[in-house]
Amino acid sequence: MKTVIIYATKHGCSEKCAKWLAEKLSGTVDLHNLKMGDGVDLAQYDRVILGGSIYAGRMLKEVTAFCQNRLDQLKGKRLGLFTCGMNQKEADAQLKANYPEELLERAVVADCFGGEYNLKEMNFFEKTIVKMVARMEAKENYSEPPDLSRSFSTVSEEKMAQFAQKLS
Repeated sequence: MKTVIIYATKHGCSEKCAKWLAEKLSGTVDLHNLKMGDGVDLAQYDRVILGGSIYAGRMLKEVTAFCQNRLDQLKGKRLGLFTCGMNQKEADAQLKANYPEELLERAVVADCFGGEYNLKEMNFFEKTIVKMVARMEAKENYSEPPDLSRSFSTVSEEKMAQFAQKLS
């Protein structure tokens, strides 16, 4: 079975997840970063996995545009959908809000793998927003805010393994 993993990434989390999935899936697996263009020939693939990062509740525009432009082609494929994001409470709602309903209905699996704060890659504005949101969430949950002096990840290899198994 031939598979393509099509993704967009801003700071590298979605790319890491795509590469991890590529290693776990059987058959030939190609990777395609939508930041390099959307010229992928879907006709040559049996399985298609789409993924991208969520920022402020929104999927990266390259993934959204690809879904809209290739909707009819995607509906005929064995499909997996993923997101990467830090807001686990809203993960299901964000999946539903950012992928077309027709694709969600046809997808074999759809999940959020978690996210990363890669502070070395973020600009000043992004770091400021992350710190504000972390403080607000900690206050809502009556907990301590995470240590934002260094990068960290909530990506779940267990979720990615379950995702890969469901697509096999």
